[in-house]
Amino acid sequence: MERVGLTTRRVAEAGAELADEVGFDRVTVSDLARRLGVATPSLYSHVAGSADLRTQIALLALEEMADRSAEALAGRSGREALAALGGSYRGYAREHPGRYAAARLPMDTATAVASAGPRHAAMTRALLRGYDLKEPDATHAVRLLGSLFHGWSSLELAGGFDHSAPDAATSWERVVDALDHLLRTWPGEGRS
Repeated sequence: MERVGLTTRRVAEAGAELADEVGFDRVTVSDLARRLGVATPSLYSHVAGSADLRTQIALLALEEMADRSAEALAGRSGREALAALGGSYRGYAREHPGRYAAARLPMDTATAVASAGPRHAAMTRALLRGYDLKEPDATHAVRLLGSLFHGWSSLELAGGFDHSAPDAATSWERVVDALDHLLRTWPGEGRS
């Protein structure tokens, strides 16, 4: 990438590529400047420092994941939507491990609210409408799905399922079946 035309977005994209190659926790402004062939101070008109660079990468990753999830969910409901949403997280984690790690970066409230994070929650809530859950159980279910999809993706990415039978793909199908059953038969008074 040439110095001419650098923008905050292009810097974040280059940082995301670097994160996928070396790991999100190893991305710094100075390493990115070397990669881009510019002096480190040149990047400070686009990012305030390494923490801001990491936030920009996280915002990019959340946006990419939301776009991918929306595409995967289009026209799907019920179990098929659960598999599509979880599959989009799993696929993104495998294809972009550094960006996936970035998507879990803690943010201050204002940044988080302005990010694509609320789109993720809205898509999950839309998926859950087919299961007819009322509040606060809908929120509990959003948190359950997020925890399970992120936990599964993180463990799978780390090789946590590589050394036992049955294979992870078989287990994933059973997990999606169990989630679908759980959401259709949610306990207590959680149904509207």
